[in-house]
Amino acid sequence: MAGERHRARLRALLRAAHVRASDLAAYEAAFVHQSAAREQHLESNERLEFLGDAVVGFVAAAWLYEQHPQAPEGWLTRRKAAIVRDAALARTAERLGFGDLVRLGEGAARSGGAQNRTILADAFEAFVGALFATHGEAKARRFLIEQHVSTVDLSEESVTDPKSRLQNVVQERYRQIPRYRDTSVGTAQEPRFTSEVLLKDEVLGAGSGRSKKMAQLQAAAKALAALSTTSKAGR
Repeated sequence: MAGERHRARLRALLRAAHVRASDLAAYEAAFVHQSAAREQHLESNERLEFLGDAVVGFVAAAWLYEQHPQAPEGWLTRRKAAIVRDAALARTAERLGFGDLVRLGEGAARSGGAQNRTILADAFEAFVGALFATHGEAKARRFLIEQHVSTVDLSEESVTDPKSRLQNVVQERYRQIPRYRDTSVGTAQEPRFTSEVLLKDEVLGAGSGRSKKMAQLQAAAKALAALSTTSKAGR
């Protein structure tokens, strides 16, 4: 994004965070992906991401504790996980236009990095870190609750991960436990995993991701969708 358009977009984001800032440098740093940092000799957003990750977790836990005073620990833990997971953070980041703000190296930009879930989630955490560092907990908390925490679906179905839901469905329907067949590809610098979830020898779903867990979760989600379609067709 061109310089002035980038700054105008960033100012709009800061207004959504109820912040007025004449110096945008601290916030611009939150959007420098490591690929751009290497190519352009800048500091990446990784340190701000580290700080923001802790702030997001704390605010989510405190908000849940305050809003649901009778809820047991397990209920709270599942919902905190739903709030802080990359997919949820990336959805909020995309809605707020982070894809237009993130600075990427040439290779990452060509490969669609501005829509990459992990890059968007990292930028969101980094922006929260910048808010916290420059304006303190109150501003960071207000932004998080208004723009993210209160928007996350906390229903039981949403907060239970696909692997757990798939195991429950398969056990109930087939009296079997699904198993996963995993393959590692890529390099140590750019790891990639694929996973197939099987019932006996039948592949129910396949997925890929930057970690084995991500690949398995995607495979389980696709298997759930396939089983749901099969169930509806049999009615």
